[in-house]
Amino acid sequence: MAEHESLEFGKADFVLLDNVSLEEFMANLKLRFEKGRIYTYIGEVVVSVNPYRAMNIYGRDTIEQYKGRELYERPPHLFAIADAAYKAMKRRNKDTCIVISGESGAGKTEASKYIMQYIAAITNPSQRAEVERVKNMLLKSNCVLEAFGNAKTNRNDNSSRFGKYMDINFDFKGDPIGGHINNYLLEKSRVIFQQEGERSFHSFYQLVKGAPDAQLRSLHIQRDPTAYTYIKVGGQIKSSINDSADFKAVTDAMKVIGFTTEEIQTVYKILATILHLGNLKFGSDGDVTLIENSKLVSVLGDLLSTKDENVEKALLYRTVATGRDVIDKQHTHQEASYGRDALAKAIYERLFCWIVGRINDIIEVKNYDARVHGKNTVIGVLDIYGFEIFQNNSFEQFCINYCNEKLQQLFIQLVLKQEQEEYEREGIPWKHIDYFNNQIIVDLVEQQHKGIFAVLDEACMNVGKVTDEMFLQALNGKLAKHAHYTSRKLSPTDKNLEFDRDFRIRHYAGNVAYSVVGFIDKNKDTLFQDFKRLLYNRSVLPKSISLWSSVTYICPSPSMFHSSNPVLKAMWPEGKLRITEVTKRPLTAATLFKNSMISLVENLASKEPYYVRCIKPNDVKSPLLFEHERCKHQVEYLGLLENVRVRRAGFANRQLYPRFLQRYKMISEFTWPNHDLPSDKEAVKRLLQGCGFEHDVAYGKTKVFIRTPRTIFSLEEQRAEMVKRIVLFLQKVWRGTLARKRYRRMRAAHIIIRAYRRYKVKSYIREVNRRFKNVRGMKDHGKHVKWPTPPKVLRKFEDALRNIYNRWWAWTLIKDLSPEQLVQIRAKVATLECLKGQRADLGLQRAWEGNYLKKDSPGTASSFTLVSSDLQRKDKFMRVLFSCNVRKINRFNKAEDRALLITDRHLYKMDPVKQYKPMKSIPLYNVTGVSISPGKDQLVVFHTKDNRDLIVCLQGMVPAGDSRIGELVGTLLSHFKSEKRKLQVNTISPIHCSMNGRKCTVVVETKINQSQPDFTKSRSGFILSVPGN
Repeated sequence: MAEHESLEFGKADFVLLDNVSLEEFMANLKLRFEKGRIYTYIGEVVVSVNPYRAMNIYGRDTIEQYKGRELYERPPHLFAIADAAYKAMKRRNKDTCIVISGESGAGKTEASKYIMQYIAAITNPSQRAEVERVKNMLLKSNCVLEAFGNAKTNRNDNSSRFGKYMDINFDFKGDPIGGHINNYLLEKSRVIFQQEGERSFHSFYQLVKGAPDAQLRSLHIQRDPTAYTYIKVGGQIKSSINDSADFKAVTDAMKVIGFTTEEIQTVYKILATILHLGNLKFGSDGDVTLIENSKLVSVLGDLLSTKDENVEKALLYRTVATGRDVIDKQHTHQEASYGRDALAKAIYERLFCWIVGRINDIIEVKNYDARVHGKNTVIGVLDIYGFEIFQNNSFEQFCINYCNEKLQQLFIQLVLKQEQEEYEREGIPWKHIDYFNNQIIVDLVEQQHKGIFAVLDEACMNVGKVTDEMFLQALNGKLAKHAHYTSRKLSPTDKNLEFDRDFRIRHYAGNVAYSVVGFIDKNKDTLFQDFKRLLYNRSVLPKSISLWSSVTYICPSPSMFHSSNPVLKAMWPEGKLRITEVTKRPLTAATLFKNSMISLVENLASKEPYYVRCIKPNDVKSPLLFEHERCKHQVEYLGLLENVRVRRAGFANRQLYPRFLQRYKMISEFTWPNHDLPSDKEAVKRLLQGCGFEHDVAYGKTKVFIRTPRTIFSLEEQRAEMVKRIVLFLQKVWRGTLARKRYRRMRAAHIIIRAYRRYKVKSYIREVNRRFKNVRGMKDHGKHVKWPTPPKVLRKFEDALRNIYNRWWAWTLIKDLSPEQLVQIRAKVATLECLKGQRADLGLQRAWEGNYLKKDSPGTASSFTLVSSDLQRKDKFMRVLFSCNVRKINRFNKAEDRALLITDRHLYKMDPVKQYKPMKSIPLYNVTGVSISPGKDQLVVFHTKDNRDLIVCLQGMVPAGDSRIGELVGTLLSHFKSEKRKLQVNTISPIHCSMNGRKCTVVVETKINQSQPDFTKSRSGFILSVPGN
């Protein structure tokens, strides 16, 4: 039973239908077609519906899905049948065959190509060069045979107009080592005539449209199919076929197969010869028949490598031997036209047979010794025409339908035989099955002395003028009482049949009316011996005489013409006979076809058969349309319902015990996950008994047989339900396993990482300890020691450790300092933190004295000391933070010299001229910030809460050039910090400030000739001019 297909796609096997009826069969077939499922089983038969579109189901991935699988393990597919045939051949060392049948356009040719593709893909795993060469040649032979044997018809753009049976030979390892092709009943009448809307064989159009210009010139061919009578109808049809590309592909394929350049050129010469023959026109001058376009005679002579007069004589005369005399009889206009057309058909048929023979010469197994190499096994692939019912059915349709009768008879017999043999093998009682036996129709056609072929051959052998009407009369006389034969004479009321023209046969596929017109000529298949001698191209031209009377029988004569073409000689071996030699009458077309069919059936019967039944869903090549009546007719004449009934007559399904258990063992507690019963057979019995199906099954030696499809469906439903649970359980177990594996890996990684981190931390700590072990004894207390690179996890720890070290190092430096030195250090640190990178000279390298007025003005130092002492008593300040001479801007916006005294309580402005008389004081808590410039100038702006900023420039330093800005800022910052107040320090140019509530800016400019810093008024505020040197 096909797996992975739910019932929404219908039943994958027709054997599993609830009711075996034509309506149920058609409904299931239509549903599967509409759902895109073009393949369905009938047991081991594949029913294929042409999808009329490209489908992505033939790639390498699909091939791998079917390789080595049993039929019911995967959805229905051609690959499943191909694999089953290959396995049977390889495992059981048994010859097998795949029979592909169906009407034109049903997809037989494509099916055979996909089967070949699959077999080529799964063989030769060791890639042996010789095997690859054979596989390539077998695949390329399809391309060549399609070009010369296929044509566009109203039903199919690539219709096979011949039957083909290919044997593929395999060695004991299962690799292809060669093959052989048989062809049957080429539709050679298509060479000279095609129905409206159809074409002749592809090869003609490929030559005309695809050959290089130089080659066409050498063949005297125009690049216009409508210029040639034989292919004019097809040349006017617009087609999707790319003849130009196909010409190159076919030529390349012939080279790959092994055709020589000369052989390929001869093939195209023969095609050109046929095209030119079709353009020959005959006329009459009294009683003499003439060729009107005689220029074509020289073209034909050139292409056939013979003299023009030889060609002309063969076309206009017939050589007859009467005893020792050889005479020439001139053709009538009608005879000449008949001979031309007969020659064209015969040449093409011989060419096709020669191509098949040439391919066989190359691909046949050579030097194979079974005693050394093992048994040579075979897979046969039969791609043959299906049953045909046209508006006008002639000799070709009669032969084709006879072929299908033979194959249908073989099909039913082999299916029944296989069923019976399997039942006997398994020990299951066999019951007789009633079925339609079409042996009576086969006998009607081929029986000795009484069959239609025998009557036709007898009519053709009669001396005198024998007509098709006479043949029909003979049939009516011999078959009047046959239940499956009738004609208008036997059924006068049947107006669907014409008097003296039609007869009807009741085939297994339906009633078919045949017209006898042309039966005699097509069966005789007459070709004048002169043409055979012409094409064989032998020398020795005998003396002959003219004779204008009719001759009833033509004797072969000596060879008459000059030339030498080995390919043509090989095609026409009978042309070597002398004119006076007497030969047996050649076998008729009917007899030859009957013999080939008997031989084919015997060949197929000796092999294990597999079947592909192809169905054409509609006549308009639509991928969406399913014509019910059209498909119903094909289902009937292919005998598909009969096949289902035969298969269902006993047991609908049978499987090997191990395979059955493998699929259904989860249903029973006794078989899941593995059973402990004595055998698989006992386990299957226990399983089916537990399900309540023991009355619907039989147990063979190796297989279990299930009678009704319902049992299968019930088993499938129970299996589907259990599979869900099993999948969930497996998912749970697997996910748990994955989680545990992941946890163990993560835990191991965590342990390793933790151990590694500990190792790196310990290593780092040990290295730090080693490097800083003796820092107390070092002069710089370890300042020169390079810190080791810490692991990533200890970077923050290293920062903390560095801070600890730096604090310790600083402590070791300042622990012995006096309180005054400590205050100075704190001020310098504050300066560095605030102004580092913003001013160049911060004065950090010198001692900071703070009170500079005594030092800078020693002459007035006593006055300053008295004033400062008074201020200390008055304002109760604790210490002097900073003092210095300054140049300031007064309230009148004028520059004047003053002294600046900053204590821990106030900022005092003093007049040095008046013995340092205090002019004004600013409480220190009223100061909010300080602004300085980034240059070397000594500009300072004190910002106050009342927007009465103080603008000063330090001056009078001793030594000159000292920078005290850093000391001033650091001292104020340190003091403010000790009082837990914030002082805003800005390093900016120009400096923005407020004078008496008015906003202004102070800009510093350098002047070369300036001796001392000084302020000048500007439009926006003030300019501090400083010396440039």
